[in-house]
Amino acid sequence: MDQGRSHVARKLAVIGAGLMGSGIAQVAAQAGWEVVLRDLTDEALARGRAAIESSCSRFVAKGTMTQADAEATLSRVTTTTDLGAAAGAEIVVEAVYEDADVKRDLFRALEDIVSDTTVLASNTSAIPLTKLAAATRRPERVVGTHFFSPVPVMRLCELVRGHKTSDETLAAAREFAESTGKTCVVVNRDVAGFVTTRLISALVVEAVRLYESGVASAEDIDTACRLGFGHAMGPLATADLTGIDVLLKATENIYAECRDEKFSPPELMRRMVDAGDIGRKSGQGFYPY
Repeated sequence: MDQGRSHVARKLAVIGAGLMGSGIAQVAAQAGWEVVLRDLTDEALARGRAAIESSCSRFVAKGTMTQADAEATLSRVTTTTDLGAAAGAEIVVEAVYEDADVKRDLFRALEDIVSDTTVLASNTSAIPLTKLAAATRRPERVVGTHFFSPVPVMRLCELVRGHKTSDETLAAAREFAESTGKTCVVVNRDVAGFVTTRLISALVVEAVRLYESGVASAEDIDTACRLGFGHAMGPLATADLTGIDVLLKATENIYAECRDEKFSPPELMRRMVDAGDIGRKSGQGFYPY
């Protein structure tokens, strides 16, 4: 799985060592990039590093990665709490909490650290890129690189063009994503939720409403989508895998932009998040784990 380059390694900075950030760091390091993984605390960084080690170990156990490649991947990832370590990176990918203000503040801080040619990329799944780019002095260098969880397994990267994203920036983002083995789709008009999140949000919201109103069980709703539409996973199982809290935030962001009722989160989603039943990561969602 190591897609290492023959020339001098290039530098990538990933901001946020959670599930998405550590996954992006891993696939980039596998591809030969020198990766700086930054988060606010040493504890968060330790969890991110452990996630990469665990993922590589699983690939080695399956025979899809050699032990040498796993060790090389890990050697290319350094961790830090210093945002200044992003200096010199060709691309900075933010993978922090899905909050527009947090992301804008981060991009403002990065502007005084990175070079004028650095691409600022966001892993946002629903926030319009133009809202984030407007916080910078160079919106033409801001682009969306929406990876999918688990990043080392999922093959898609959704590239999002903001209102002022340049062709050069989009091309750099595509080159980076494709270097990690991803297939890219391009969103040419910056709508909230882009393509993939709008589609899954609309499906999940309707599935939750059907379940909430007693029309069918969670199992039968998911079975209908798997066997009737050929989906690999039903919408409620997908919500559990992604995180019901994550999808709630995404649907809220889309609904706030378009006020289309098909994206209005059902009450049940809100109560499940309030109760901490947010899917696989909590042990309980629409299904127990």
